[in-house]
Order: sequence, then C-alpha cells, then structure tokens
Amino acid sequence: MADSSIFWLRVAAFLYALGLLHSMLAIMRRADDFYGFALGAFRVGVVLHGVALVELAMAEGRLPVEDFYGTINLCAFLIALVFLFVDWRYHFASTSVALFPLVFLMTLVAGMRQPVSAWSDVRVRDAWLIVHIVLVLAGYAALLLTAVSSIFYLIQERRLKSKKSQTLLEKLPPLGTLDDLISSSMGFGFIFITLGVVFGVMWAYIELGTKWVGNASISLSFLTWGLCLGMIFMRASAGWRGRKAALMALVVLGCGALTWVAHAGLRPTLIP
Repeated sequence: MADSSIFWLRVAAFLYALGLLHSMLAIMRRADDFYGFALGAFRVGVVLHGVALVELAMAEGRLPVEDFYGTINLCAFLIALVFLFVDWRYHFASTSVALFPLVFLMTLVAGMRQPVSAWSDVRVRDAWLIVHIVLVLAGYAALLLTAVSSIFYLIQERRLKSKKSQTLLEKLPPLGTLDDLISSSMGFGFIFITLGVVFGVMWAYIELGTKWVGNASISLSFLTWGLCLGMIFMRASAGWRGRKAALMALVVLGCGALTWVAHAGLRPTLIP
C-alpha cells in the first residue's frame, strides 16, 4: 500500500505542475484563460494527495509525520486545502501565483521518499546536470539584471526627489521603464530558478537517493527560491513596486550569490 501511496502522490505532483505552469504564464502576463484549467487540475491533485496520505497512514498505522518526507507531505496537503478554501470563500486567486509552485515543489519532494535505481546511462546523467546548471545560471543572470535595474531605479528616484540636475544621471531610463524591466527580469529569473531547482532536486534524488536531504547547498537553493517566490508574490498580490521591489531584488541576488558559493565549495561532494 505504501508503493500505491507514492504513486498517487506523484500523480498529484504532476497535476500540481499545471498550477506551476499557470504561475509562470501569469508572471509573464499570459495566463488569462489558463487559471480555470489549472485550478481544476489542482483540485483533482488535492483529492489524490489526500488518498495518498490515507493509504500511507493505513500502511504505517499512524499519521506519517515522523520524518522529513512525511512532514512536508502533510504540510503541502494542508496548504493546498487552505488555498482551495480561500479561493472558494474569498475568490482571492492572486495567491495562486505563489501557492501553486510551493505546493508543487513540496509534493515533488515528498514523492521522493523511496529511492530509485541509479542512472542507466551516464550521458543522460551529465546532460541532466548540464540543463540544471544552465537554467540556474540563466536565473542568476536575470536576477542580476533585476538587481542592476533596481539600483538604477533607486538612483533615478532619488535624483527626481532631490530635483537636482545631474547630466550623467539624466540619461537613465524613466522610472516606469525601469519598473517594467524589473518585472520582466524578475519573472524570467523566477521561472529559470524554479526549473533549475526542479531539475537539480531530481538529479540529486537519483544520484544520492535520500541522502540529499539536509545538504547545505541544496538547502540554500531552496532558500533562494523561497525568497524569489516571496518577491514574486508580494509584487503580484500586494502590488510591490519601486523601492520595496528594488530592495527585495537585491536581497534575493545576495542569497543567490551565497548559493552559488556553496555549490562551488561543495561540488566535490555532489559531483564525483
């Protein structure tokens, strides 16, 4: 029965992935007609997620929250239920931009409770790792553009408030243009980093089995992703613009830099 619960959990993660797709489209402002379909798939995913939890509890004879996988599994399910209630009661759909990716990633990790066989072909292993690295680097590049645009935004804002004429700074783009650039680069950064984290976690799961849990570099990757998710959520739901968004972007970039340093320092451990 435990194997069956893992199967239903992974099917739920697949359905939640449609919610992740909706979030990515929403960030790029192209998801007006996709939310209904993603929400329907999310509801089915919650049902299957509940089935997986019940089967796992019956197989173990207790509530499966005694390890990392069980805890994150139950947390993902409860977050999904809260989202469905809020969406039904208050029609607060903007929270889906953050909660769809969060529930998907937590459920994906929970579905990695049982080890799988090692790579059948080392070329596939290496190619998978390369894709992960390229996606993460692309995400960091987008975050760097976000940070640079944010710095220019703060400088331009200060110049306009001081009402002083500075020939060099007058060549900076208008605040509206810089804000649009921050939004676009922030969106692309989140998409690339999300995909990079997904590929990286799956690579580590196949490569290291369950030993990847607690790895410092992977924990920092999740922290960077979480901050990026928070930045996207505050911009989408709370309307963060200007100074707040600029400062948040700089914080996320700093955390991303720490993550890269951690990966470089621990590379011999992760990549034999």
